[in-house]
Amino acid sequence: MSSSGGVREDAARAVGVGRETIGVTLRTLQKKLQVAFVFFVVGLLGGVLAMRLVIWPQLRADLLATEARIITQTPFDVILMQVKIGLVAGVLATVPPLLYHAREPLKERGIVPDLEVKLWHLAVLGVAAVLLFALGVAYAYGLFFPIVFYFLADYAVKAGLAPMYSIVMWTEFILMLAVSFGLAAQLPLVMSALAYAEIVPYETFRDKWKYAVVGIFTFGAVFSPPDPFTQILWALPLCFLYGVSLYVTKIVVTAKRGSERIDVLGVLRARWNVPLAVAVVGFALGYGAYRYGVVERVNETLVGTAYPQAYLLPQYDPLPVGLAVGALALVGALAYVAFVAIERAASAEAAVYGGRAREPENLNLDVLDAAGVRAAPEERFVAMDEEDALAAARTAIDDGDDEKAQAILDRFDDAADEREEQAAEADAAEEEAGTVTKRTAGMLDAFTEDETTEDDVGGYYEDILAVLGALRGRAFRIAAVFMSVLVAAFGFLYYGGLATLRDDFIGRLPADLRTASNASAGPAADPGSAAAGMQWPITLHPVEALVFEAKVSAVAAAIATLPLVVYYAWPVLAERGILTGDRRTITVWAGGVFGGLAVGSVLGYLFVAPNVITYLVADALRADMVISYRISNFLWMVFLTTAGIGLLMDVPISMALFHAGGLVSYHTMRERWRVAVLVSFALGALLTPDTVYTMLIVGVPLSAAYFLGLGVLWVGTLGGRRGGGRALPERTA
Repeated sequence: MSSSGGVREDAARAVGVGRETIGVTLRTLQKKLQVAFVFFVVGLLGGVLAMRLVIWPQLRADLLATEARIITQTPFDVILMQVKIGLVAGVLATVPPLLYHAREPLKERGIVPDLEVKLWHLAVLGVAAVLLFALGVAYAYGLFFPIVFYFLADYAVKAGLAPMYSIVMWTEFILMLAVSFGLAAQLPLVMSALAYAEIVPYETFRDKWKYAVVGIFTFGAVFSPPDPFTQILWALPLCFLYGVSLYVTKIVVTAKRGSERIDVLGVLRARWNVPLAVAVVGFALGYGAYRYGVVERVNETLVGTAYPQAYLLPQYDPLPVGLAVGALALVGALAYVAFVAIERAASAEAAVYGGRAREPENLNLDVLDAAGVRAAPEERFVAMDEEDALAAARTAIDDGDDEKAQAILDRFDDAADEREEQAAEADAAEEEAGTVTKRTAGMLDAFTEDETTEDDVGGYYEDILAVLGALRGRAFRIAAVFMSVLVAAFGFLYYGGLATLRDDFIGRLPADLRTASNASAGPAADPGSAAAGMQWPITLHPVEALVFEAKVSAVAAAIATLPLVVYYAWPVLAERGILTGDRRTITVWAGGVFGGLAVGSVLGYLFVAPNVITYLVADALRADMVISYRISNFLWMVFLTTAGIGLLMDVPISMALFHAGGLVSYHTMRERWRVAVLVSFALGALLTPDTVYTMLIVGVPLSAAYFLGLGVLWVGTLGGRRGGGRALPERTA
């Protein structure tokens, strides 16, 4: 199959193997359906009963904060949650017998290798995996969860919110985090296995530890509460675990590599006197400690102190103790002697590869002689360029080994054909990329009025690369502005701003509505607040309030950073004919954006939002309903009716400034209205809660504001015939 066809040959082969694997597994499942069904039913019933009788009561007793309550949103929440947990348990229970019965058919078709693995190896791996998983879950359950849930409930109450967690969300949150800690605890096992199988070399784990630490802290910042203490509780154990995993992996890899180069039993036979001497010393110490009263004197010293009396040293017969200590000393000495010999052999091999992964291209030519250079794999010289080859030859000449220098140059010249073949493969890859570009152009052509060619698609790609290249040099400033605004906005909301805004906003409601809603909501969490008595909004998820604060802060940071991004990208955009006009217009536009946002937010906060909330609260009270707005929905409504008004005002203001400054003409805005509408709905889908209604609430007003701006420009330019906005030049390639 040619590369110009619909699917590459290797991709088609991979899909075929995957389809065959699934087919064999399903046929095996069909034949062993009764066995699989029995395991599934047992897992389902076991999961439901465990959730009902053990797990849920224990979770509620151990982890639910005193300020929080658990609620159900629908009549089926409890039973569906139990069934969901049971289904997961049933599927997991079905996997082992399914894989067991499918192994022979898979081996017959060559899908999995026919490897004979010793049973005790599998048992050791299984026990290690279970123990590590249990340790991870125990850490989460015993230390992480109690601190985190206390913090989240306490923060919600101080912010004037009611922590009324949904039973489904709360339970799933606990189980998902517990499983994540359990899986994270598998790190030593996974790293050791990958390095032992040489799938990921140990040197990669060692050299990339900084990326691992950054990834751990980033994951913790996203998926744990934002206060530094809980992030440290999340990240430090994982960093420590990564270090332990790295050391364990080093031992495993060293044992494998060193044992391939030396005879371990021969080393032990040659150094038999060292373990024997250590065993004799161990026997003497253990025997003497009990025979000559050392243990008794230690216990007499500890009696009467703060040391727990239950942990005093027990009394035993001296001979068994001496034999036990001697045996342990013998095993430790044997392991030490063997590991030292293995580590020396592994270090010698590591020198051959320069301390890097055992790949042919990493071979260290400095430790080889002329014969070794001639016997070295060709990949080492294919990976070299002319400068590397000359440097290696020059080093050999400086060492007085002219024969080795000539051998290096000869091998480098012999590998020229292979380098040319790799260059040809790279050219073929570029041709294939051209085929992809052609197909992309054909796909985009269906969504555009004019014909989209390959040059257009390539031009878009070049435009994106050029803009990213221009922003790369200013990335630090852009990131500094974004993070500064993000931290400032989040810090304001986190350290009392959310509670202040809530009390002030609810305090603007009519007094009769506040009194009526007080009676329907119950006792207040903060009697001194303006909204005393109101237990709304509520948080259905433990981190719901923090997620809202993070999203609003990100929106504010993006708005503050956008003018800076356009300012720095302007020279490239102007050079490629995408934007025209005076760069100073960006400064005016930034002022207009912030001014419109401020004016619109103030108008929305003073007039629009209170009237909207008043109408909704009054309507709910007339229907004799209990007001219990969800925090995300309530605060997004407040945001959209305050800052959202300012953002809507910014749309026509930005359009007018862009046209007047010659950045984007009226004709371009009119022709690209579809793009503006799609972007409006995309922003509504990404920045608001995951519902179609909120997407429409954001997308429709933004689109309407865009069309309003087009109408204003149409009137101001007499249909586009006069006033500002120079025509765009021809697009440069």
